[in-house]
Amino acid sequence: MTEQQRTVAIGNGQGFWGDSSRGPVQLVRGGGIDYLTMDFLAEVTMSIMQKMRSRDPDLGYATDFVTQLEQILPECIDRGIRVVANAGGVNPDACAAKVAEVIDRLGLKATVATVAGDDILDQLPTLAAAGHPLENLNTGEPLAEHVNRVQSANVYLGAFPIAEALAAGADIVITGRVTDPSLTLAPLIHEFGWTEADLDKLAAGTVAGHILECGTQSTGGNYDRWRDVPDLANIGYPLVEVDESGDFVVTKKSDTGGLVDVGTVTAQLLYELGEPTTYLTPDVVADFTSIQLEQVGKDRVRVTGVTGREATASYKVSVSMTDGWKTTAQLTVGGPDAVDKARVTADILFARLAEEGVTFDEADRLVEVIGSNVLYDGMLGSEAAEPTEVVLRVAVRSQDRAAVNRLGAELASLLTSGPPGLTGFAGGRPKASEIIGYWPALIDKSVVTSDVAIQEARA
Repeated sequence: MTEQQRTVAIGNGQGFWGDSSRGPVQLVRGGGIDYLTMDFLAEVTMSIMQKMRSRDPDLGYATDFVTQLEQILPECIDRGIRVVANAGGVNPDACAAKVAEVIDRLGLKATVATVAGDDILDQLPTLAAAGHPLENLNTGEPLAEHVNRVQSANVYLGAFPIAEALAAGADIVITGRVTDPSLTLAPLIHEFGWTEADLDKLAAGTVAGHILECGTQSTGGNYDRWRDVPDLANIGYPLVEVDESGDFVVTKKSDTGGLVDVGTVTAQLLYELGEPTTYLTPDVVADFTSIQLEQVGKDRVRVTGVTGREATASYKVSVSMTDGWKTTAQLTVGGPDAVDKARVTADILFARLAEEGVTFDEADRLVEVIGSNVLYDGMLGSEAAEPTEVVLRVAVRSQDRAAVNRLGAELASLLTSGPPGLTGFAGGRPKASEIIGYWPALIDKSVVTSDVAIQEARA
């Protein structure tokens, strides 16, 4: 990457819905980026948003986005920083309407665009009748028999519809379900004029997006060498500086904490990675084994050599559906023989439930004694000294809501009719909560149409 080449700087200020509101402010403050991306969506998030919309047609999006945008929008407009976010969830129009209210309230001039077409929930019966079975990628079972339980069904769209919105002049692009890297790839397609034939460049932009998508995981968050990461309290959100060739540098703002080195970037590259030669997206198939990393300065890692292949003819579809009920209960167990007491307590609990005919298959119940090496059982080579206090955690699931609630009701009796040293029940009885099951599937791209809508610039 030479100094003469034009670069586009993109920072990601949200890794998930619930991430810190510090990220967008930190990246926008003082400039230094051309685009701010904000990634809010995960599979379970879509079902939550669908429930929100079913209760209120004006909801179904990441409400945090609107409040965060209000904090940064004046400086974004002043500095020409454009915002791309998948905050629209299952209701991009409602999200855009709230953003428009913010723009009007602040007296700003900005153009908002939405990208939709990913939500195929209402089309499921028609698609099945037309010969699109939406088979579960894990089991091969067609979706048709389970349609009545479906909560949400969303196609993972790619980057080109977002780039279309940017080309139309949008200052803020709000999408529904798109692939996470698309938020980063789209500005690069727009700025550099990349086409569907520029496979290596699209792959490079996809890798850049993958590095950014989880927020501070690429700048030292959730990192195994955490002791080497300076000032985690002020950890910097990541940004990439990309040139037209697709080569880019991963970095962060110099006045922030955290760390950007080959190790942190590698850790994020491996995050949620399946077959490394075949990273599938709607726009390209990226080969992660082609990636070359080089430390080129303090908190600066250069990424080069990325190659890509033509994308497949299918989109991935994320379907969520109701799948029974679950609950988790816990007690603190203290004193001598704490581990044994905890395990006996769990045995007593299930034995008493069985007397009433309430049983759970082995696969539908979990007993953990936290403090007895639960997370790394059999992996550390030696057991720690016997603890004198542990937490007993019991979880169950069932299609029978009453059975799940019965566990919570029985738990309290153990305080006076179980082993000594039990406490920690002040929170009350745990209640059954609905399980949202995940159904991954594929659908032919020919039956999905993206929808880009541009609002006129507001005042």
